[in-house]
Amino acid sequence: MGLLDGKRLLVTGVLTDSSIAFNVARLAQEEGAQVVLTGFGRLSLVERIAKRLPEPPPVIELDVQNTEHLDTLADRVGAHVDGLDGVVHSIGFAPQTCLGGNFLNTSWEDVSTALHVSTFSFKSLAVACLPLMKEGGAVVGLDFDATKAWPVYDWMGVAKAGLESASRYLARDLGRHGIRVNLVAAGPLRTMAAKSIPGFQEFEESWPAKAPLGWDLADTAPAAKACLALLSDWFPATTGEIVHVDGGVHAMGA
Repeated sequence: MGLLDGKRLLVTGVLTDSSIAFNVARLAQEEGAQVVLTGFGRLSLVERIAKRLPEPPPVIELDVQNTEHLDTLADRVGAHVDGLDGVVHSIGFAPQTCLGGNFLNTSWEDVSTALHVSTFSFKSLAVACLPLMKEGGAVVGLDFDATKAWPVYDWMGVAKAGLESASRYLARDLGRHGIRVNLVAAGPLRTMAAKSIPGFQEFEESWPAKAPLGWDLADTAPAAKACLALLSDWFPATTGEIVHVDGGVHAMGA
C-alpha cells in the first residue's frame, strides 16, 4: 500500500524533469496514484518528458487564460479517469518587465498577465476540476514565501501574496465540498521558472547559508514530498495552510 494508493491526480506545470511538478508526478505514481498531466504550448515537449515517468500518463492541453480550455477540462480529464482526488497547481508566469528590480516601471498590462496566470488561475483550476471531485479531495499549490519583499522577485512576489490569500478563500468555499486547499512554499530551486528570473543568483548565493537545515538548490524532492503528504489522507483536517519547505529560512531573522 502506497501513500496515495488508488488516488487520481491532475498535475499541472511539468515542463522539465527538474521541475517540482515532475517529481510530484513521479513520486505520486510510485506511491500508487493514477496521474494525468496538463501542458501548455509545446505539448510534444511535455509528452516527451512524461515518458520519463515510471508510467507515461496522458497529457491534456491547458492554457489557464483560455476559457474554453477551462470549461472543457473536466470532460477532457474525465476521458482518462472517473474522478479526481487531488489537483496540483504548479503554474506561474510573469513577463520579464515584472522581475529583476523593475517594480516601479512595470505596466499594468504586464502585471495583469502575471496575476492572471500565477494567482487567478489557482481559483480557475480548482473550479474547473470541481465536477470531478464529488468525493472531496485536496488542491495543492506551489508558493514562494510572500511575507517579505525579496530582491528581484518584484511583481511575482505580489502575485504569490495574492495566491496565498486566494488559497484561504478557496479553503473557505471548497470546504463544504470536502476539499482541502493548501500551499507548499518551497525555497529557491534551479528550475526552468527560476532561470527566467533576472538576478536569481542572489538567492543561490545566500539561501543555503541562511537555512538551518541547509538547502540544495537542485533537489526538488523535498517540496514534492510535502505536496504528496498534503494530497494524502494524512492531513484530513488541514486546510488554508502554507507548509514551508525552505530549509527553515522563513523562520529566521535577517
